[in-house]
Amino acid sequence: MNNIIDILYERGFIENTTHDKELSRYLENENITCYIGFDPTASSLHVGSLVPLMSLAYMQKHGYRPIALVGGGTGLVGDPSGKTETRQLLDSEIIEENICGIKEQISRFIDFSEGKAILLNNADWLSQLGYIPFLRDIGRHFSVNRMIKAESYKMRLEAEEGLNFIEFNYMLLQAYDFLKLFDKYGCRLQLGGSDQWGNIVAGIDLVRRVRHETTFGIILPLITTSSGEKMGKTAKGAVWLDSSRTTPYEFYQYWINTDDQDVARFMALYTFLPMDEIKKIEKLSGADLNSAKAVLAFEVTRLVHGREEAIKAYNASANIFGVSAVPEKILPSSNIPRSISAIDDASVPHSDIDINHLKEGIPAFKMFQSVTLTTSSSAARRLIGQGGGYINGKRIESCDYLITDSDVDNMEILLRAGKKRFHKLKVKNNN
Repeated sequence: MNNIIDILYERGFIENTTHDKELSRYLENENITCYIGFDPTASSLHVGSLVPLMSLAYMQKHGYRPIALVGGGTGLVGDPSGKTETRQLLDSEIIEENICGIKEQISRFIDFSEGKAILLNNADWLSQLGYIPFLRDIGRHFSVNRMIKAESYKMRLEAEEGLNFIEFNYMLLQAYDFLKLFDKYGCRLQLGGSDQWGNIVAGIDLVRRVRHETTFGIILPLITTSSGEKMGKTAKGAVWLDSSRTTPYEFYQYWINTDDQDVARFMALYTFLPMDEIKKIEKLSGADLNSAKAVLAFEVTRLVHGREEAIKAYNASANIFGVSAVPEKILPSSNIPRSISAIDDASVPHSDIDINHLKEGIPAFKMFQSVTLTTSSSAARRLIGQGGGYINGKRIESCDYLITDSDVDNMEILLRAGKKRFHKLKVKNNN
């Protein structure tokens, strides 16, 4: 199977395409350039950005040249797609800071050396536009009647807040991006999420009207879990690719907790492991399926944070949960460590505490709140009262339980909130 369309379909990356037969024939050519836009609304991408990143990475692996377009210009306008209310407008300084963080993250997936890929900022051309020339040369090709039927605008028009004029321009600007990339780089293919369908089609139509050429679109699906939840959402909020927002250990644990029904599907989307191996894990259960989850967590963490951090997270998880080594027969192409040795749990959230502070005892609910396992003392009391607070693996029976030096085990105390959140107190003797 050499056709990239077949590969992307098999791995779950395609929801829809334009010009199906023509696109398939076009992708048989060499020197093809494709692009995806990334919105700089935050200083980090999150798990929801992994499908676009991985799709570009797969395009590059199969010989195509990807363009990662950061929306420094469109970010000043705000994309109304998928939103029921106006996005908060960001100033140029914040957007520039966000772009710096996003560029570094994209570079972990795409090789930009020697012209193999291109990283661009659409502010480079959008900020130079003259309003009247833009309306005359570009705006005249857009039908307002057709635009307001687009799903991205329709949702906003039906919402109480409505659609403001600056957002109404967004479709024109994204379409203009496609035209610019076509003119300068010969880019004929745009990939984007399902919420971008109207904007992608608008770009294809603009190139056809202005240059009388055919361009193409691939629509990526919005990935949800088997329970219907949006990917990358947890009780604590978004799962970020920035290690200062979501630690590598927390990131690893997010994937370890994948529902059994989602393991093979996520393995196909979020790793480069071969499909023949991935198909075999669909039949796994019990300990073998848990081993497959460990491989999934390791491989995605390795892509996002590097092999060293992935190994630390893997070892930390094994230390806390007593995970067995992953058998050689499970996804053999993965370079996950196949033995548990020299456990290093440095990536588990931890803090230091002087043993003298434990002599008189510290109420458990106060300790849970102070290490941010809960957001407040009252939340800590509720957690412990409902049986969700643990010390060294033992359930805390009372909110007033005092954590003392008698709880120290090998100069450590392991606190746990619920099933998945841990914090290790590393006890110091400063006498």
